[in-house]
Amino acid sequence: MRTVARGFLLALALLGTAAPALAHHSFAAEFDAQKPITLKGMVVKWEMINPHGWITMKVPAPDGTATEWMIETSNPNGLMRLGWRKDSLKAGDEITVEGYLAKDGSSTANAARITLADGRKVFAGSSSGDAPAVAPNGQ
Repeated sequence: MRTVARGFLLALALLGTAAPALAHHSFAAEFDAQKPITLKGMVVKWEMINPHGWITMKVPAPDGTATEWMIETSNPNGLMRLGWRKDSLKAGDEITVEGYLAKDGSSTANAARITLADGRKVFAGSSSGDAPAVAPNGQ
């Protein structure tokens, strides 16, 4: 009985360590580098969380409706090295996102650069290979 219990605990431990690895993905697996997109709209929510930061934004259409987009950025550690902070974006901020569409056709994109309301262009840590610009804190 002890052997069965130990085997079960070992299997459970291995499963627990594999889950974070399965949750992460490569850029090419989810986004299409051949489908760049530029989105201009208002920040609804900014989450600097693992494994990637997320910007939820409303993008207005010419007919007056708005689509909510989910914009993926780099991981929190990578973003902090680029000068990002949890307060770098606030709900209501107007931004322009240059990035790449998700392959699944959803309103999801991977951000390469973000232009802030004051005109500063900041790098979002995209794994698409784009070069950095100015940090969000102006440095």
